[in-house]
Amino acid sequence: MNRNDLNPTLRDDVELRSCIGLLELCSVARGIEVADTVLWEARVEVLFATPVHPGKYLILLTGSVDDVRSSMRHGAEAAGGDLVDQLLIPQVHEQVVPMLKRNGGHVKGELDAIGVIETNTVASAIVAADQALKTATVDLLELRIANGLGGKSYFTLTGEVSDVRSAVAAGARTAQERGLLAREVVIARPHPELAFHL
Repeated sequence: MNRNDLNPTLRDDVELRSCIGLLELCSVARGIEVADTVLWEARVEVLFATPVHPGKYLILLTGSVDDVRSSMRHGAEAAGGDLVDQLLIPQVHEQVVPMLKRNGGHVKGELDAIGVIETNTVASAIVAADQALKTATVDLLELRIANGLGGKSYFTLTGEVSDVRSAVAAGARTAQERGLLAREVVIARPHPELAFHL
């Protein structure tokens, strides 16, 4: 028996957060009820459970693949017709979760290229960002979800022009397959002042 068996809070943070699941509901009240359901179902950690605009509710959880899968299944059943979208990513890219937990910031310096993908749901943006990051050598600049966006979400990334084009194409294809792509853009050699506003 190792120390992690004795104390589950000592589990390695990177290992714990490599699997994520997200449930997006159109009802705040049902969302709170579903958050309770997923917590009771399996040994998962809820990274956030919160209302977002316009009257949606998001639950982002992490844990082992089996635990997240089980909690997601029961959460989706409890959500019923209030479920808008969902995702489960067994090995999420390491840049995704930290970006979900912060509000971005100003970028310093010149950028070779900027890619933007805008989606109609939070889940589709997260899965598209994960796919984009796994496709090419790019860095996530920001991942904005729902609030102040009328329920839409978007992310920006940067890198060399060819890498950004590849990453955006892959992420957009993923969102399009879900029927939830709003727009994608690649800006090669953006104006230096634009970086300040990202």
